[in-house]
Amino acid sequence: MRKTLKPLFLAALLCAAASSQAAITVYTSQSAFLGAVANPGYDSFDDLELDLYDDVLNRTAGAYGYQAAATGGLYGAGSAADGWLSTNLRLSPIVFQNFTGGVSSFGGNFFASDVGGQYVAGGNLVLTAADGTSLTYALNNATQASFVGFVSDAALTSVTFATDGGLYWSTANNVVLAAAVPEPATWGMLLAGLGIAGTAARRRRG
Repeated sequence: MRKTLKPLFLAALLCAAASSQAAITVYTSQSAFLGAVANPGYDSFDDLELDLYDDVLNRTAGAYGYQAAATGGLYGAGSAADGWLSTNLRLSPIVFQNFTGGVSSFGGNFFASDVGGQYVAGGNLVLTAADGTSLTYALNNATQASFVGFVSDAALTSVTFATDGGLYWSTANNVVLAAAVPEPATWGMLLAGLGIAGTAARRRRG
């Protein structure tokens, strides 16, 4: 009996493994992004002063932790009423990394600012999310309301964004960290695998 059940159990495990291969989806609608994630946490950067900061900042967004990093230092941009995160060096990318709390989704408003940390219309940015694989998205003519979100079915390791080399600085506001909601197909695979495993266990006891 056990010899005939083991292949079924292994098949269930293979189905679960196949469904866990990493895939990243890009969202440009914040409402659609929030509909695809669970337990979002927010970081508005309103606590930052208009000043130069170190290369690495330890931040929190709800239940999640992360680091923001930029060679040459990070810069508090925007205003006292609405703080943003930017870079000190124009061509330096901002890297969001070292996530804690099970982050598999990351989004926010991304745009350009000038040397004084004020909004510049029409900036072009490049964003890359990594989870073992990577996906790059070009955000052209960015405004303060431009939203880009990445949702992965694996843990994110980093999200990086930079200008395309124009005369402006990469700037972020209102970032959102979250866990992804499994797709219905993933739930189906998992439930099917558990059902087969449960049947195998009952038959072994019989």
